[in-house]
Amino acid sequence: MIGRRHHVVLDCPDPAALAAFYSALLGQPITYRSDDWVVVADDDTSSGLAFQRAPGHRPPTWPDPDVPQQFHLDVMVEDPAEAGPRVVALGAVSLGGDVYADPAGHPFCLIRRLVWAPPLPQ
Repeated sequence: MIGRRHHVVLDCPDPAALAAFYSALLGQPITYRSDDWVVVADDDTSSGLAFQRAPGHRPPTWPDPDVPQQFHLDVMVEDPAEAGPRVVALGAVSLGGDVYADPAGHPFCLIRRLVWAPPLPQ
């Protein structure tokens, strides 16, 4: 184990509106809000769904692949610099900084473990 899922992040044109939809759909509160980032989770110390403003967003056209599905994972790690080479060894590709792509090309971000999250097993 290198990390733990933090948020599943969905690109969208209006994070507040999409978060309100999922908050009502899932019966979970909005636990964080800024202009470009809104989180829906059980509480403010748990992982959940995050909604990220994506200027020029084009909705997916699934199952038509012209506009693919759009999301990324945030993965909590103790130290992103130490975890980076480990995820590359698993088959990820560095996209720059703490952003990587899985073997199928889906992006994910390594983020430092948040203070409310228990330490990761060594």
